[in-house]
Amino acid sequence: MDVAVIGATGAVGRQVCTQLIERRALPTTARLQLVGRRGGSSAAATHGYRADLIDAYDEIAPLIDVALEPGEVVADVIVVASGATLGTKPGQPVDRAALARANHAMFAAYADALAEHGSGDEVVVVVTNPVELGVATMAARLGRHRVIGMGAWLDTLRFRREIAHTLGVRRQRIGGFIAGQHGDDAVPLWSSVRIRGLVEGERDRTVERLRHGRDLADFPDEIAAGKTELLAERDSGRAFAMVETWPPDLRTVTRPWLTHQSGARTAVGTANATVDLITAFAEGREIVMAGQVALAGEARLAGAPVHGVLGVPVVLRPEGWSEVLLGELPPDEDALLARSARRIAATVEPYVTVAELSSLGATGVDGRQGTTGVDGRQGTTQGAGR
Repeated sequence: MDVAVIGATGAVGRQVCTQLIERRALPTTARLQLVGRRGGSSAAATHGYRADLIDAYDEIAPLIDVALEPGEVVADVIVVASGATLGTKPGQPVDRAALARANHAMFAAYADALAEHGSGDEVVVVVTNPVELGVATMAARLGRHRVIGMGAWLDTLRFRREIAHTLGVRRQRIGGFIAGQHGDDAVPLWSSVRIRGLVEGERDRTVERLRHGRDLADFPDEIAAGKTELLAERDSGRAFAMVETWPPDLRTVTRPWLTHQSGARTAVGTANATVDLITAFAEGREIVMAGQVALAGEARLAGAPVHGVLGVPVVLRPEGWSEVLLGELPPDEDALLARSARRIAATVEPYVTVAELSSLGATGVDGRQGTTGVDGRQGTTQGAGR
């Protein structure tokens, strides 16, 4: 399997390439294509990064080459990690509309090039924010089931880690998903949480204890209040200690935000989740993960079918995603996820309309239209335990 990384010299792109090689996700006979932009600073840096990777990993590295034009991108799996990024200046708000304006042209350029020059079988993993806009733009040109955003899987790994941390166990023992938007409109699906080794009654009592008796009605307000409290704390160490005292779902959203506010990046975790998805496609078997995908009625929220991009649990296969594993949800999860879908649509629809996505059809990569419960299958990946 060949992989191309658009934005290979960026913070996340470098980590994706490095982890692909270090985790030996690609055999030495595969090809890793580093994609930069001709005329930009990445043009020279991409050649230099290729030389550095070969120096470091020559014994285990796949074949590595460079592409500097959208039309030169050729691979089985294409990672989109280029474009403008979230700011790290303390107190700087996340302006998703500005990110959308900055990155839409890049999404469209590569989507058009792949539609014209690609094989028609590539799978695209969108990393660049807004992930949902990238998915919509790529899906409208390439087909819905060949495009997935990694944000929901990254958030899912974070959610599982926070639960595991609270319980004092390893992340491998925790199941469960984050849905919705990759950002403040993420929705923890507590109903999907499973803890290996606990029977149903024990699981219910443990989850209730983890939730501190809360439901999700106030979750957006909790996130906003938490951020305000963290901004007021000038000492970074004390701010991170403060997050540790909060419930797992609130930590899932606020800890990465605080990491950005601290001036650091979340490149390592983002790359890990991305390589998980690439590995899942490479393994050639069905596996359950979460991701942002373009829906055309496969899921229902607030009593109506969803048409648009949303993070949901899905079945991955080598040729893309198929079934959506989102059955009937508890009222608080249903309401918050419907809100997330509306807020995502407000970002996406100025660039890609619902009609464009809906016209792509509602069946999976194998012709099936699936909507089952999130606990109907058990999904694991190599990255789920880290």
